Amino acid sequence: MFDWKKIDTVLLDMDGTLLDLHFDNHFWLSLVPQELSKQRGLSQSQAQQLVEEAYGRVAGTLDWYCLDYWQSELQLDIMGLHRNLVDRIQLRQDSMPFLDALAAAGKKRILVTNAHPKSLALKLEHTELANGLDAMISSHETGYPKEHPQFWQTLFEKFALVPERCLFIDDSEPILNAARLAGVGHQLGISNPDSQKPAKAFHDFPAISDYRLLFADLAG
Repeated sequence: MFDWKKIDTVLLDMDGTLLDLHFDNHFWLSLVPQELSKQRGLSQSQAQQLVEEAYGRVAGTLDWYCLDYWQSELQLDIMGLHRNLVDRIQLRQDSMPFLDALAAAGKKRILVTNAHPKSLALKLEHTELANGLDAMISSHETGYPKEHPQFWQTLFEKFALVPERCLFIDDSEPILNAARLAGVGHQLGISNPDSQKPAKAFHDFPAISDYRLLFADLAG
């Protein structure tokens, strides 16, 4: 799939790419509307509509990923609710073997995530993910989400990267496209980000459902 001799650095998304997206999907699409329904005396469908409209207003912006924004906007204890669900924070089964294989092949592994620093810290606390990374950056440190070209510019400068010698892995096709437009040389989609949902199709990028498919080429 890739000529690994042309790749020095692998940039990895977190939620849906290294961690099972089931935690986030359950949190934002089920738990938040439930809590809102309870607290405001709304029906489940009213609460669902309210959160979907609120999400839609800021989709693709840094606020969409900001826990402080949602705490203020929805008047819910977002971090408290996160902590109630920590047992659902799970690494994909193939993530750590893949990160180890990248290290063995001499590739630098950088986590690039839109996750808010509080969410990132919680997920690192409850998984062994940090053991498989050389560096990490949250888009909140840059002031721009991964959807924005300035995020990538900041990333390249911060880690002195040669963009065309980077592979970026993400479960979002629009974000893969943002990386390509910013000059990242190689992109790969993850077609099964949520273990509880069917795989999805990628149209403009190669995609896999299991990192182990890459091991032979990587070792070769």
